[in-house]
Amino acid sequence: MSDELARRDVKALVFDVFGTVVDWRTSLIDDFSAWGKEKGIAADWTALVDAWRGAYVPSMDAVRKNPEKGFIKLDILHRQSLDMLIERFGIKGLSEADRDTINRGWHRLKPWPDSVAALTRLKTKFIIGPLSNGNVALLTNMAKNAGLPWDLILSAEVFEHFKPDPETYLGAARLLSLEPGEVMLVAAHNYDLQAAQSYGLKTAFVPRPTEYGPHQKIDFEATGDWTMVVRDLADLADRLGC
Repeated sequence: MSDELARRDVKALVFDVFGTVVDWRTSLIDDFSAWGKEKGIAADWTALVDAWRGAYVPSMDAVRKNPEKGFIKLDILHRQSLDMLIERFGIKGLSEADRDTINRGWHRLKPWPDSVAALTRLKTKFIIGPLSNGNVALLTNMAKNAGLPWDLILSAEVFEHFKPDPETYLGAARLLSLEPGEVMLVAAHNYDLQAAQSYGLKTAFVPRPTEYGPHQKIDFEATGDWTMVVRDLADLADRLGC
């Protein structure tokens, strides 16, 4: 699809957040390192952050496999994984309040350098919002802390389904009273775009080759026939005429 057709057909842009809009890894490592130094709590915070992110997909898959237990929002899944990892890494001296502070680090993530200005530009012509596995409180607090100018918060919690379940993508279009093809998912993850495309959404790939630091193994480049492939969010704003 040409940029002109995308500009004409798309009415709303929904964004993957962790990795696409915010730099979760650097944010968490810096946050916890500074907090640990202030509190006098020693830990390998980098290893903890990487292991914590590694528990992300398995924790959501466990919810999918046990629908009779009901939906569990990401804050709770994060806390369950954190408690397990604190024991694994032998981190001592953490109170309940300390664990809560660490868990809420996901609410305090910092944006990539191009994110806020580009989103502000895109907002002038499109409805913009996250379409994230993060829960509503997490995404709202993150937006306040990071200055993300969303028009609304679209979360897996709203649909009680995590991506890549169809209920998330199609639910976003339904809540906006739009056809799937009038909504574009913007993401740094090819699997997310593949799912969105299969349900009729437009797609835009934004590479974030340092998202996982030295552990990055995939998503260095687009691997599908996406509607648009851009350098960063500023390039997306340029090409969409914002």
